[in-house]
Amino acid sequence: MRQRFRGTGVALVTPFKKDNRIDWDDLEKLIEHVIAGGVEFLVSLGTTGESVTLTEEEHRLVLDFTIKVNRGRLPLVAGVFGGNFTSSLVEKVQGFHFEGIDAILSSNPAYNKPGQEGIYQHYMALAEVSPVPIIIYNVPSRTSSNISAETTLRLANASDRFLGIKEASNDLYQVMKIMKGKPKDFLVLSGDDFMTLPIVTSGGDGVISVIANTLPRFFTDMTRAALRNDLATAQQLNFKLLEMYRLLFIEGNPVGVKAALELQNICSRDVRLPLTPMSEQGIHLIMAEMEKLGVIP
Repeated sequence: MRQRFRGTGVALVTPFKKDNRIDWDDLEKLIEHVIAGGVEFLVSLGTTGESVTLTEEEHRLVLDFTIKVNRGRLPLVAGVFGGNFTSSLVEKVQGFHFEGIDAILSSNPAYNKPGQEGIYQHYMALAEVSPVPIIIYNVPSRTSSNISAETTLRLANASDRFLGIKEASNDLYQVMKIMKGKPKDFLVLSGDDFMTLPIVTSGGDGVISVIANTLPRFFTDMTRAALRNDLATAQQLNFKLLEMYRLLFIEGNPVGVKAALELQNICSRDVRLPLTPMSEQGIHLIMAEMEKLGVIP
């Protein structure tokens, strides 16, 4: 089971029409695009999916649609299980219908900035009620609270419900401390595309990626090469993607990756407020880089 989550997971965007409604045709097109591009698993309704601007009803509709299109071909992770009120999150999990969902992704609590004991107790409460494995998501840039390596290891050893961690702290020392002390089957996944190669070559298991929405074949080839210790190939592909890692985030996520997907005629660049679509200047920069990579004419 856990081996199915090694490699490249893709944090799917949620395509919108000009009137802000979800574009179901484009979502299907995107899912088929990333599956054809070789990703190992799908993540629906994470940060990249703009889940915080979707209603609870839309969350369910997007998940059900993704389950239908996926048809069980790849493992599916649901990313709508973050929150800063533990009791409310527990109630949500207890009332949720999990058929077709293989794991959940849960970010550390935001805004109230708990200490390490609070973070530990929060995740343990979630582990007690979740019927599916949990991927811990450490993303201090968004939550203002870091899950220390010690707390991650404490969780990993406390319950086998924890599948692994998506690490987006940008702290390679912290990530290596986790890899040094973790149980054998606890996965360490990069939470940032540009950190994937150093994390995998240090002993990590893969990534939950943004760039894999638009360039799945390039990125999955890079990650797989790193996992099989073909460093020459991995480095070559990583250097080809290096500028795209930067450009996709110059105006925020998923603003940049949606602009790239529009250039590929997969979905529009439309996002929901308070995000705004990428500027023409930003689009020209991404277009020039994608032309160099040969993915658009």
